[in-house]
Amino acid sequence: MNYRIVNGAVSYGADTILEEINIEINEKEKIAIVGRNGAGKTTLLKAIVDDTILEEGVGEEKFGVYRQGNPEIGYLKQIEFENEDLTLLEEILKIYKPIIEIEDKMKKLEEKLVVGTDENTIKEYASCREKYELLDGYTYKKEYQTMLRKFGFSKEDEDKKIYEFSGGQKTRIAFIKLLISKPDILLLDEPTNHLDIETIEWLESYLKNYNRAVVIVSHDRMFINKIVNKIYEIEYGAINEYKGNYEAFEVQKRMNYEKQLKDYEYQQKEIKRLTAIADKFRYKPTKAKMALAKLKQVERMVKIEEPNKYDLKTFHTNFEIKKESGKNVLSVKNLEIGYESKLTTVTFDLLKGQKLGIVGANGIGKSTLLKTLIGKVPKLGGNFEYGYNVMSEYFDQDIAFENNDNTVFEEFTNKFPKLSEREIRNSLGAFLFSGEDVFKKIQVLSGGEKVRLKLCEIFKREPNLLLLDEPTNHMDMIGKESLERILKEYKGSLIFVSHDRYFVNKLADALLIFKKGEVKYFSGTYEEYMIKKESEEDVQQVNKAPKKEKVNDYFIRKENTKIENKLKKIESEIEKIETDITKLKEEMFSDKVASDYVELAKMQEKINELEMLLENKMQEWDNLESSKI
Repeated sequence: MNYRIVNGAVSYGADTILEEINIEINEKEKIAIVGRNGAGKTTLLKAIVDDTILEEGVGEEKFGVYRQGNPEIGYLKQIEFENEDLTLLEEILKIYKPIIEIEDKMKKLEEKLVVGTDENTIKEYASCREKYELLDGYTYKKEYQTMLRKFGFSKEDEDKKIYEFSGGQKTRIAFIKLLISKPDILLLDEPTNHLDIETIEWLESYLKNYNRAVVIVSHDRMFINKIVNKIYEIEYGAINEYKGNYEAFEVQKRMNYEKQLKDYEYQQKEIKRLTAIADKFRYKPTKAKMALAKLKQVERMVKIEEPNKYDLKTFHTNFEIKKESGKNVLSVKNLEIGYESKLTTVTFDLLKGQKLGIVGANGIGKSTLLKTLIGKVPKLGGNFEYGYNVMSEYFDQDIAFENNDNTVFEEFTNKFPKLSEREIRNSLGAFLFSGEDVFKKIQVLSGGEKVRLKLCEIFKREPNLLLLDEPTNHMDMIGKESLERILKEYKGSLIFVSHDRYFVNKLADALLIFKKGEVKYFSGTYEEYMIKKESEEDVQQVNKAPKKEKVNDYFIRKENTKIENKLKKIESEIEKIETDITKLKEEMFSDKVASDYVELAKMQEKINELEMLLENKMQEWDNLESSKI
């Protein structure tokens, strides 16, 4: 399977959104598309789905869209259900129709086999079993049940009608259907939005092991870092390709920029030197020939373009604190939080300069804790007490302003009436509100602009304790990195809720982990917590004895015989690959090729391919061995 767009472009009216699209998607590739907000990431996904919106780009190559194998493309566009009177389970099972039809046929054949072992029936049953296995029939129930639970649907929800679910729940149902349908190219636009960390981690693992191509647009750096092996960055309307994950992309981008800049500067110096010589001697008869040669030398050069500077425009501030707090900033003892009934009980101490990250599933009390600590929600029991000189500020993820008819300038002036116009403009300018932008009404601001305005107000008050609830929502990667840098340098104390694990890992030196019915305190970074958690899960897995299902003995023997035959075939293939690797390694040390570096490189490449194939065969053998009944 292969899908390519060569020298494409997308325009809306007179505006060109993407001017040179060159992208290739191969089988099983995991690709991320990154870039600033408004760069055209979602537009690129739409162009992959519907190539009729493409036109010829500005590149030299001939424009074209090429498909090999007619790949099926899956993309979550708009939420549509043919019949909302169906239950959730009925809607999900529509995707599994081919499996269910074979399953029904197999049940009828099994009933026949109980009465008598007719040879034609056995053959037909064996054929059905093979198709059933190819369609993952033995795991489909576990697959959809796992997905429903991970996306927050209970067993009881399975019998609810589609129309009974909220808009957000319908979006998640459509997302589950998209994943279950397993298209050849799975396009995902911000798939982690509104998902809690536990669901994100599950989705991360699912996509990593997805045996088809995945293309992701996301601002979740840890998510794409763990999944992808190729990145396309959209910058200044063009698309650049980078091999590897997000961390590799950051390194490559910096290196490419530095190398191109160095080559460009060297060439410019050389052009200047040669031109100066030509200008000096071009009118001297004895030197005119030499001067002309220097000018021709400049003409023949393949000109290196000056690299575009990184598009790093973002907000910034020198965040000071008005006055120091005492050593003990906040003490929370058996604090019962909730609204009409208790959600959970929390205990922790926050010291001066500490940065506490709050993580966990949705709807179990993370935001409620912050609202309780600022007095917005009354406590249900227990106590909390602030220390000496603590000045706190709170950022609510549901960003609200007193009057949405105010302009940005009016909003800030009302909050800080003693500041001069110049001081107000400087403060707002640092958060990207400059020129006429300050006269925009709050009601027309984007989500990202509202976040910046609210943070600008909070930082201007110079608190020594920040309580932030999902501050990176609506931010692109550059914005997140900027906020990380500001908060890392912040000398006060910090409590923040976030689903962005990369952000949490960069900032938090301690964690509050919310789980249903309990809250655990962990002293350390998010990465350290995950290492500890994975270690504990490994121990549990070792101690957990696998349960065998009771199945008819005849079918157990038949199934295991098939597996044994496959194992023997793979063992034979493994033996041949190992022999070929040994043979190649021996040839590399022979006199015939010892000094032929080109041939040695080819042989090493072949060895690498064989070793990768060997690893895959070993994994295939291991999977089959563990599937015995």
